[in-house]
Amino acid sequence: MRNVPSWMPALHPAGGPAYLQIVAALEAALAQGVLRPGDRLPPQRALAKGLGVDLGTVTRAYAEAHRRHLLDGVTGRGSFVSAAGERTAAPVDLSMNIPPPPAGLRLADLLADGLSGVIRRASADMLMSYHAGPGALAERAAAAAWLAPGFGALDPDRIVVAPGAQAGLAALLTSLARPGDTILCEALTYPGLRNAAGQLGLTLAGVAADADGPCPDALAQACRRHRPKAFYLVPTIANPTARTLSEARRRALADTARAEAVPVIEDDPYWRLAGDAPPPLAALRPEAAYHLATLSKALSPGLRTAFLVAPSVEAAGRMARALRALNQMPAPLMTALVTAWIRDGSAAALLAGVRREAAARQEVARAILPAEAQAHPFGLHVWLPLPERWDRLRLVEAARRAGLGLAPADAFHVSGPVPDAVRLSLGSVPDRARLARALTQLVRVLGAPAEPAYDVV
Repeated sequence: MRNVPSWMPALHPAGGPAYLQIVAALEAALAQGVLRPGDRLPPQRALAKGLGVDLGTVTRAYAEAHRRHLLDGVTGRGSFVSAAGERTAAPVDLSMNIPPPPAGLRLADLLADGLSGVIRRASADMLMSYHAGPGALAERAAAAAWLAPGFGALDPDRIVVAPGAQAGLAALLTSLARPGDTILCEALTYPGLRNAAGQLGLTLAGVAADADGPCPDALAQACRRHRPKAFYLVPTIANPTARTLSEARRRALADTARAEAVPVIEDDPYWRLAGDAPPPLAALRPEAAYHLATLSKALSPGLRTAFLVAPSVEAAGRMARALRALNQMPAPLMTALVTAWIRDGSAAALLAGVRREAAARQEVARAILPAEAQAHPFGLHVWLPLPERWDRLRLVEAARRAGLGLAPADAFHVSGPVPDAVRLSLGSVPDRARLARALTQLVRVLGAPAEPAYDVV
């Protein structure tokens, strides 16, 4: 067939630049142990001919691999796998859900420009001091502007600035519940809720769902059965299933929760990414829901900034006090940077870049993964139900040996049977070429015979 080594599969048209696909294949082969230090690589002309590309593409790939310390060149003898390469070729992590680096934007430049502007305009003493309360008015006004596409005009006094969604979620849970209380959620939910509930001594109970999401009738029944203190929901590009609730379902759930006197915690990190989502529950029924919007998924997790919209000014004050007890305050330098980015358009530009890159990566995934994969066109992850012959945990182990990290359904499970499915995060891989290689490798693993089960005694 092709005159290429076994570790170098065919280049994929949707996989990005060909030279980066070659480098990604080399990294995968190192991670899997197919290539070892000292192994000789094919001559560049031979590999170019076998792959059907020009010599310059392979030359560029070898140069990039050398820059990453994967290869050593010996004059007159060729290119060899370096010992450093084996140490640096880590498995490809498809388990961490973060926004991808946007093409055409340098985050380092945005940070340098933004921080230098903040430092020029603000007092260093203020940036390095304690700040009590829900956030400065300028910060909350910027938050209102950021949330305006979903909410319209929003009173800044209903907004609390939090040091990340996890801190905001913990503040909500400690304000609304006490150890031993129950929080309702979906049967498969965000792992951060599971972690927070475990730390706070809260019990999670799943609400039955249909193809459109949690069922209002099931929510009412669960409220009467468990007497919960809140109903937690990710309504847009749900983590992990990638499902987005319709406006009708959002209204029905909010109305049911209000009728049962159970507040909704609406964790909505992907609303700005989606672009086509119905209004947030907290916009449709302001008195029924707390809305939590982090910048970690839409822009960058390093910003550690989230905006909490409370049903009333009084509720916002309670949330601010809870946050102060848990985290003291957000870092003033970071919130000043976020405020500046929202005001000058940098945040919108970064969001647009993340959306473009997320869409491109979803196209790569659609071209490679089985048709059963579930995703949103601008989402950061894919939910992949497995063929009947595969158990999710055996697949995770088989994928690990192939150099891939996956998140099984168990990481999200609250109640009911655990489905044989995995979540694939598309943003943590540095570029599309490596993502294409990783997904192609996963498809190969899926196509291999399922590993047998063994009795444990």
